Amino acid sequence: MQNASGPPGSELPHGQRRTVPRYSLIATAEVIDPASDAHMSGRISEISRKGCYVDLLNTLPVDTSVQLCVTRDNGSFTTMARIIYVQEGLGMGMAFVDPAEDQLRVLESWLTELAI
Repeated sequence: MQNASGPPGSELPHGQRRTVPRYSLIATAEVIDPASDAHMSGRISEISRKGCYVDLLNTLPVDTSVQLCVTRDNGSFTTMARIIYVQEGLGMGMAFVDPAEDQLRVLESWLTELAI
């Protein structure tokens, strides 16, 4: 498999354009659509420094901005996120949008733990 820094013109399929490592992580997720105040519960299955995948039956449209709260046994990570792709009836890929510094510290501690 090529990495994201391949030669010009070697565009990778959407699922392979990764610039940071991603890790398997099982954690609960609460997704809030600020426009409708809809609250949805799901499960994180993968996470990286830039985003995550949420297993969720009822998905929202691509480009929807949401508030995301990921909770696991050692804390919570909360940030705004944008839905970048949807697998109907399965889940959504999300990109984190400007997480606060304290939230980034939580995320970084999780990623450090997962990398071991």
